[in-house]
Amino acid sequence: VCDTGDQQTTAAVLVKEPAATIVEMLKDVTAYEGEDAVFECRLSRETTEDAQWFLGDVPLQSNEMNEIRVQGTCHSLILRKVTLEDCGSISFKVGQHTSVA
Repeated sequence: VCDTGDQQTTAAVLVKEPAATIVEMLKDVTAYEGEDAVFECRLSRETTEDAQWFLGDVPLQSNEMNEIRVQGTCHSLILRKVTLEDCGSISFKVGQHTSVA
């Protein structure tokens, strides 16, 4: 606000967060049945954008079978004690960007 006494004007500033990109893609993982499978990718920056992990088309949540971690720009997924039913594609999506292994 600029106020000169008899005149006043107002303006606003809008700051947008730049989109994060995936700079280290997921890598394929081979694990024996009963072992943990760990997937990691790194973003260009920390972000408040929603990031989501998928097994096939199924979105994953952190629970006793899946551990999802975020440490700075590193996002990781640990599939606990994998079974043959866990075979398939793992994908990570953030904004418009996707990585698949």
